[in-house]
Amino acid sequence: MASALLPSRRLLSAAIAAPLFSLAVCSMAAQADDRNLPEPHHLAIAGNSADAAPLILAARRYAAFWNTGDEQYARQALAPDFIDRTLPAGRPQGVAGPLQASQGFRSAVPDLSMEIDEMVVAGDRVSLHLRFRGHFSGQFGKLKGKGQVIDFRAFDLYRIADGRIADNWHLEDNLSLMQQFGAIQP
Repeated sequence: MASALLPSRRLLSAAIAAPLFSLAVCSMAAQADDRNLPEPHHLAIAGNSADAAPLILAARRYAAFWNTGDEQYARQALAPDFIDRTLPAGRPQGVAGPLQASQGFRSAVPDLSMEIDEMVVAGDRVSLHLRFRGHFSGQFGKLKGKGQVIDFRAFDLYRIADGRIADNWHLEDNLSLMQQFGAIQP
């Protein structure tokens, strides 16, 4: 299997802009929105970049959901029968789970933003190293934010089917997050 490493946004744009643009033109619902999706800082593709384009688009749409809180991106990115394989206690399975999680997290960190540090595409899988930032100025359980800086990392692994995320395995740095919330002491 051939492997290409695209270490910068310029190379990413040159390597996949045409396939992503073509795919976006075919999708009437998302034509304008797909131009503003988060781009990974680094991208590695095992195989053909044209074959990887629909997987990258699904992952970037889901990243846009976490970056903006706009539910349309989650609904475009996630399969109707989406399964969260590392479902936290209390979160509903399916598309409703991430929608609930985002809403709750944004009530604590209203200015939440997210970047894709790394994206690796191989076969029907996409793995991402993500960075979340913002300020705890809302409410988290019984804790009231005082503007504390929020800066933590997460790792996601997606299985993509028919251009949408069918399965997700994720791991967040909850220790750092809880320390930044002030829920636990460092």
